Amino acid sequence: MSFSGEVKQELSGRISPARHCQLAELAAILHFCGELGRDAEGRYAIGLQTENELIVRKCFTLLKKTFNIDTDNWIGEDQMQDLFRKIGNPEEPVSALLLKNACCQRAFLRGAFLSVGSISDPSKAYHMEFVCPTREKAEQIQSVIHGFETPAKIVARKKYQVVYVKEGSGIVDLLNVMEAHVSLMNLENLRILKEMRNSINRRVNCETANISKTVNAATRQIGDIEFLRDHYGFSRLPANLREMAEVRLENPDAPLKDLGQLLDPPVGKSGVNHRLRKLSELAESVRN
Repeated sequence: MSFSGEVKQELSGRISPARHCQLAELAAILHFCGELGRDAEGRYAIGLQTENELIVRKCFTLLKKTFNIDTDNWIGEDQMQDLFRKIGNPEEPVSALLLKNACCQRAFLRGAFLSVGSISDPSKAYHMEFVCPTREKAEQIQSVIHGFETPAKIVARKKYQVVYVKEGSGIVDLLNVMEAHVSLMNLENLRILKEMRNSINRRVNCETANISKTVNAATRQIGDIEFLRDHYGFSRLPANLREMAEVRLENPDAPLKDLGQLLDPPVGKSGVNHRLRKLSELAESVRN
């Protein structure tokens, strides 16, 4: 099962104890993938445009709890009118009256994600989205997400309006808002592993670059010293530079700190670097 499927499976089993939260989640499901009306024979019916059985079961569980509507019986006209009064027209955004409380907003996002949401595989990329049929419905989801201090953007994709969150921290926040706590922990574990791998890769790359830089510097230094030996002569060098040149040629792989300890008297790393730089400058001058 995909990570997105695992999240939906967890959310499908989460039923708010308060009726007002149940109404908010039911409203989200019906407004994003539901249909209210009459069937071909004129009987009142509720339809869901989804292939996910979890959403269907969740929807009818909420219908039973909030309106005592049982799928084994036909819906009466009074029940349908009551449903319209409480839930509103599914063609429009969910009524703000149903989203007054933070707990109801959490339930609304839970129902919206079950209906039109998805999350990419977090081991590859961080991306969470809600694919909405209208701009108004997309802006409502975006507004509720912003209310929980999580950034979300909207982009048009063909005939749909897509609300999306790209940051891993933002997705973690929304999973917490929707009360998908098991999925949240799984995502956090993946994020930790990913960060550890990235950190190790950065460190290895940095150390490799430093080693390469050190080797290249030593190669240039030895090349300059050999040039001076062959075209200028060590005898013409000041005593401190002549000693430095001889020690470097005898220890081509030694780091600057160790080279300093081989001099008489010993000098620090900065002193070694200064003398080698003087030798390179002299070699360049002789070449020119």
